[in-house]
Amino acid sequence: MINRTQLIEILADLESDRVERTVSVNNIDKFGMAVCAFANDLPGHQKPGYLLIGVRDDGGLSGLRATDELLKNLGGLRSDGLVLPQPQINICHFSFDEGDVAVVEVLPSFFPPLRYKGRVWIRVGPRKAVANEAEERILIEKRISFAKTFDTRPCVGASLDDLDLDAFTQYYLPKAIDAESLKQDSRPITEQLASLRFFDLRYQCPTHAGIILFGKQPEYFLFGAYIQYVEFKGTTLGTDIGNEYKFAGGLFSVLAKLDTFIETALIKKHPIPISTLREEMVRNYPSWALRELVMNAVIHRDYESHTQVRFYEFSNRIALMNAGGLYGNARSENFPDVNDYRNPVIAEAMKVLGYVNRFSRGVTRVKEELLKNGNGAAIFDFSKMTVFEVTVPVSTQYLAFTDPVTDPVIRLLKLLLEGELTAGEMRDRLGIKHRPTFRENYIHPAVSIGLIVRTIPDKPNSRLQRYKLSDRRRAYLKNIAKA
Repeated sequence: MINRTQLIEILADLESDRVERTVSVNNIDKFGMAVCAFANDLPGHQKPGYLLIGVRDDGGLSGLRATDELLKNLGGLRSDGLVLPQPQINICHFSFDEGDVAVVEVLPSFFPPLRYKGRVWIRVGPRKAVANEAEERILIEKRISFAKTFDTRPCVGASLDDLDLDAFTQYYLPKAIDAESLKQDSRPITEQLASLRFFDLRYQCPTHAGIILFGKQPEYFLFGAYIQYVEFKGTTLGTDIGNEYKFAGGLFSVLAKLDTFIETALIKKHPIPISTLREEMVRNYPSWALRELVMNAVIHRDYESHTQVRFYEFSNRIALMNAGGLYGNARSENFPDVNDYRNPVIAEAMKVLGYVNRFSRGVTRVKEELLKNGNGAAIFDFSKMTVFEVTVPVSTQYLAFTDPVTDPVIRLLKLLLEGELTAGEMRDRLGIKHRPTFRENYIHPAVSIGLIVRTIPDKPNSRLQRYKLSDRRRAYLKNIAKA
């Protein structure tokens, strides 16, 4: 932001095309055109432009008194929707003996051309003008040249004070740079950060990747930059919540917490007898596979979105959802064989820290681990377009030895050993007349833990619906026999 000394220099420079002076306090159109023109930065100054209210064309002050209402109206230039895409501006005022000066500092936009009330305004020397076709094409080409990935763009408004520099210098740098090079590196911290794309030297601020990885409070700048874990006691969002935790902060610290949480709090184990003298541990989920899926959600999510990563644990599955669908060359028809990176700097950093590899083997190995552990296939949902979701069923081997299956469910299983039956046929044979009681105590528990399945799963209320034993009931019935 401009300071008093810089303002005095600008007031004396009557030739600059980065300054517009006005004595008007209510000409919103004039203000909007000036902001639009400075943000478009057609000359390519790559420096802020300044709208000075309370200053005559000759640089003298008009005797303005800057009121709260005036400053509030100037701030509205950013958010009133008349300048689109939204410009980035700073508002301040300075008091002199001759009067006040209200300053609107306008930063060059990454997304030109900007329009005020639908028209593209530019600076042509000291005056404003509407861009012609050739000038508008130049602005479009500038926008293309700015088309960096989100994690490499500057997080304007952030500073070095917003980063955990100890984490970067003491832990990350030794992993990212070889010891000999690091020993000879005497550059200032900003240049060390910039060499790894965590700092933008032009704008003198951290990049989004820097804030996401080492930020003290990333949510201050990126509202959805956290992971929300919720444990539901049942199989739907409407059931009681057993536990919840918000993983917030820079990924450097959050990933270590996630690692520990998955291994110690989420993964549950149970011994099963293999022989008279041997036991084998079964797990509800394979820790490596679950960890990989969580890391993928963190790497590939759209950090421009305000939607957090959802990490939901139900009684029969885990569901992970992150903002942003498949990116770049990745398509539903070639997933997971073809990969692409929405956030390449974050992906590189997570590889440096040892959390992932970058050889597109992750999802393939996840599938292998899940099958080996008895979870079955993970369900990847590409249909929601703006989000990516993966669902992992709980291990049938684990459930077979730990399910709190009630006596009504056991009676139902024995009945279905004869073959497929309708709900009415089962009620008749069990002597149950009350349908809600049968649904709540028999059908729903058996279906929710996967012991029985519907023959028409996509139409649960069909009059032709029948029920049969699932494949996993064999493991369960063996367990009952051992008991």
